[in-house]
Amino acid sequence: MRIDAINKVSQLYQATSTNKTTRSEKASAADKYEISEVGKNYQFAKQAVATKPDVREDLVNDIKNRIATGTYSFDSEEVADMLVERYFDTKA
Repeated sequence: MRIDAINKVSQLYQATSTNKTTRSEKASAADKYEISEVGKNYQFAKQAVATKPDVREDLVNDIKNRIATGTYSFDSEEVADMLVERYFDTKA
């Protein structure tokens, strides 16, 4: 092991001098922000969705009434096809 190499390595880690930074005396302009077009569209869509109810009570009540009176009918093959289609859509 060379001992003189240790001194050279230790010199690399010593700070030789520091530079002081000067602050700019110019007053910066007031902060401002800009919202992108995508952000504006997102805000608009979010507000539109917030004004609508989560459940469409008129449709739910209509189906409930049709079930209660026995006039509600559905095609079981169509329901099965939709279930299979949605299952494979989520797997893809």
